[in-house]
Amino acid sequence: MSESLLLGPADEFHRALGASFAEFGGWDMPVSYAGTVAEHTAVRDTVGVFDVSHLGKASVTGPGAVDFVNACLTNDLAKITAGKAQYTLCTNESGGVIDDLIAYWVADDDVFLIPNAANTAAVVETLAAVAPAGISVTNRHNDFGVLAVQGPKSAEVLASLGLPTELEYMSFADAELVVDGRAIPVRVCRTGYTGEHGYELLPPWDETTAVLEALLPVITAAGGQPAGLGARDTLRTEMGYPLHGHELSVDITPVQARCGWAVGWKKESFFGRDALLAEKEAGPVRKLWGLKAVGRGVPRADCAVRRDGIDIGVATSGTFSPTLKQGIALALIDSSAGVTKGDRVELDVRGRALECEVVLPPFVTAHTS
Repeated sequence: MSESLLLGPADEFHRALGASFAEFGGWDMPVSYAGTVAEHTAVRDTVGVFDVSHLGKASVTGPGAVDFVNACLTNDLAKITAGKAQYTLCTNESGGVIDDLIAYWVADDDVFLIPNAANTAAVVETLAAVAPAGISVTNRHNDFGVLAVQGPKSAEVLASLGLPTELEYMSFADAELVVDGRAIPVRVCRTGYTGEHGYELLPPWDETTAVLEALLPVITAAGGQPAGLGARDTLRTEMGYPLHGHELSVDITPVQARCGWAVGWKKESFFGRDALLAEKEAGPVRKLWGLKAVGRGVPRADCAVRRDGIDIGVATSGTFSPTLKQGIALALIDSSAGVTKGDRVELDVRGRALECEVVLPPFVTAHTS
């Protein structure tokens, strides 16, 4: 472990479980416990718990906080109300994505944001730079942990601990978890990154281990297990969910990444509006597609996409799908190539041509509702 890497609030807990670790976004993160395939399968079939406390947290507070955030980020907060959450994007003036994040409408004067770990400071700085008097943008990265309880039995797990489960998708409620006679405040969110019915719990940073210790026996009794970043990546790739730095970046726009649904096109203001409207009108020069391996082989990020021996794109993510039991990838493909669903292309996997079918993600059916 590098001394320069940041540690999550339950680092010792995960080491005691025998987790393997790796660097991600500047953090030393648990990658796997019992093996990625087993953890992936647990989430699809029963339930798993991920410690993703490395995710950023920020608050935008003050009179008119909701209106301010809505004038900055791409999606339209007017589509939701207090108690709801929304996937949105913080873009730059050229339409590139500084980060994708979840915005929680707590009150008209309070919006809670969960950006990606490595991009938290950039999101806070971008918003703070244009915040009017009376609006505060605060980095709260180490104020809260984030525990994702995901899978068909996730509601059963939370209910057994007295936490609310009757929440609509993308809504949240503040509750308390009683542990050893202590009431721990926990924000319970019907969100997740796996495509399964699930929840994300936000306890105070220094109570994250206590909440994990309460969760894990119930999860294992339900046939589930702790899960690491390896399974998180295979699960999100099967769903076609973007990962910043892969499917989204300052060089990859929402239009190119098929995230236009997270843009409030009719809004009068958001960062990068003019550039994104122009790109939407003209059509993007490249677009995100799914690739499903026809033969044996595991795609990886940065593999060249070819047709008739000509490079037409690049894989942004690639993995073995434990659900489909075949290789899958997400790839940005040049619009000029005229690729469409059902076509065949090749991925250059370490010098070997891997034939793939072009598909529209997701690769598997979502069960979020």
